[in-house]
Amino acid sequence: MKRALVQALFPALLALATALPLQAQAGRSCEQAKPTAELIVKGMQLAERTSEQLDASGARVVLLARAGQDLGKYGLRYSHLGIAYKTEQGPWRVVHKLNQCGTAVAAVYRQGLGEFFLDDLWRYEAAWVVPTPQVQAQLLAALQEPPPRIVRLNVAPYSIVSYVWGQKYQQSNQWAVETLAAAMEPATIGSRGQAQAWMQFKGYEPTTLRLGPLTRLGGRVGSANVAFDDHPNDKRFADRIETVTVDSVFAWLPRAGLGAAPVAFKL
Repeated sequence: MKRALVQALFPALLALATALPLQAQAGRSCEQAKPTAELIVKGMQLAERTSEQLDASGARVVLLARAGQDLGKYGLRYSHLGIAYKTEQGPWRVVHKLNQCGTAVAAVYRQGLGEFFLDDLWRYEAAWVVPTPQVQAQLLAALQEPPPRIVRLNVAPYSIVSYVWGQKYQQSNQWAVETLAAAMEPATIGSRGQAQAWMQFKGYEPTTLRLGPLTRLGGRVGSANVAFDDHPNDKRFADRIETVTVDSVFAWLPRAGLGAAPVAFKL
């Protein structure tokens, strides 16, 4: 995405964004304000600079993250993970799972970098891990194979804090890492349980959120996309909510020999 192209497309993007609310976001409500011109410019600038740096990396596929929410109180930097790949035509595209306007369901979308960062971001920062050549090849095959193998493990029921080893719900980061597992072993992994077993074999460790009963109750009552009933009682009642986070995935990939150390870029 070149700077001249961004400038040329900006009037059309602005008209589209101001005419229509964003229809699907990771754990966000559709009641939020429409993006302003300033937010659109910053989002497109972040997309442009990220594209340039991904091109320079020589990668064909990366695990790409954004900071859509302030998760600092949980010790987390990034909120949302997608699988980004370079198309034959040149532009980068992102496949990721999005919660539909704060409801209890979600779906997988394929978007450009501009759309991926065209959100009311908490921090205008991109981060990514370049997988090993083998992991890139396996993910690229899953992305390109018709019918789309990349959505095979997607399920609609969604909770933003879904249990890492459960199958009742599936949040966005969980879909991404389970899909990576299935891409690595396409002949033997055909279910979420099998993907999670592969993750455990490879040493994945989830983030443990310390959420007390009042926090859990408030989240369940106030938001359709927050549920805790899939977590084991012994952990839930001990205020231990184990879920998949970007930060835990980024720490695991280099440790498991599946990718390089994370790289970050901030406007």
